Amino acid sequence: MKKLALHWKIIIGMVLGIIFGFIMNTVDGGKGFVTDWIAPFGKIFINLLKLIAVPLILASLIKGISDLKDISKIKSMGFRTIGIYIGTTVVAIIIGLSIVNIIKPGEGMPKETIEKIKVTYQGSADMMIGKAKAAQDAGPLQALVDVFPSNIFQSFSEPAMLQVIFFALFVGICLLLIPEKKAKPLIEFFDSLNEVVMKMVDLIMLFAPYAVLALMANVIIAFDDTTILIKLLGYAFCVLGGLILMIGFYMLLIKFVVKKSPLWFLKQFSPAQLLAFSTSSSAATLPVTMERVEEHLGVDKEVSGFVLPVGATVNMDGTSLYQGIAAVFIMQVLWPEGLTFTNQLLIVGTALLASIGSAAVPSAGMVMLVIVLEAVGFPEELLPIGLALIFAVDRPLDMCRTVVNVTGDATVAMLVAKSLGKIKDPKPKEWDDNYDKVK
Repeated sequence: MKKLALHWKIIIGMVLGIIFGFIMNTVDGGKGFVTDWIAPFGKIFINLLKLIAVPLILASLIKGISDLKDISKIKSMGFRTIGIYIGTTVVAIIIGLSIVNIIKPGEGMPKETIEKIKVTYQGSADMMIGKAKAAQDAGPLQALVDVFPSNIFQSFSEPAMLQVIFFALFVGICLLLIPEKKAKPLIEFFDSLNEVVMKMVDLIMLFAPYAVLALMANVIIAFDDTTILIKLLGYAFCVLGGLILMIGFYMLLIKFVVKKSPLWFLKQFSPAQLLAFSTSSSAATLPVTMERVEEHLGVDKEVSGFVLPVGATVNMDGTSLYQGIAAVFIMQVLWPEGLTFTNQLLIVGTALLASIGSAAVPSAGMVMLVIVLEAVGFPEELLPIGLALIFAVDRPLDMCRTVVNVTGDATVAMLVAKSLGKIKDPKPKEWDDNYDKVK
């Protein structure tokens, strides 16, 4: 009997989790049961993925850089990667602004709805504004300073992904600069570590369908006020429509640039997309993203090991698209006179920079939205109300935009690999490939 594919198992777990969450919402004590007895299994799964993220980045990036044998190739791959990431981010922001300006979901919002939303989410909005102020007060070059670690073990434990990436690049380059005989033992160590961590990914993914059930049930019980959600459907559909168009843009790149079938790409990469949807975290999904891109899409390790960790921290196409739509939606509701062409160009530029700098900031999307709004002169006294407007639907939209973020990372990895001739026939590995020899 043919085994059920992993993406179907995850979809089944997702659907069952949604159904279970709705049922528990109608049962006395149901929310408490999910919080106490179901949600922890989802947290355990995310913790396991985070556990292997740092060793995976270290091993794959150091091994990938050392395999290049030529420092000039690092510069070439780096410029291609950053250039494509910036290009896709600009496309994402333009798509978002086009949709929100055509549909205008913020026009005609009832004042009583705005007041109710303000009362419900004022506290959360104030907290995000505080985080944004702290980020701004740190100075314009703080994001650059934060890339360079003073204690790499502290960077591992936090984890500070950009610092880990810098350290891995530094080690990889230094391995190229010492005699091959002396570099060989360390290169072989990281090669072996990479194989071990990839096997960990295979084993952790056996638990994925059950973890997704727990994560989705926990998300569903968090939705308290469905009336506010209904009022914000226009805004939510704008974001979802933009994200779908962005996925379509990626598929065009896969078809016409990479010369691969979009359906094949989606089938091979769907477990990572479903996991991104469930966890709302590109960083937590990174180990699975790398496993699917290397073993199922055929991208060489030296490309995926560089492109994907960088993408997980600086490439936020879905988040940038959301920031463009959210900023204009808030302005349509509270400050329509500010919707000038100049301000919308400012939104494009600020959202682009925010997507690169957001990696160092907790709750990145919402925090950077404050900076985007302030860049266009949005009245400071209206900021808490503006953020409160979109809090009710932020969690489900965050899940969706994370899917776009990881899909963008995988697409760019394939584009860079194609340009360097580093795409090969996929060779998927299973968790039990070597089990018969050791059981």
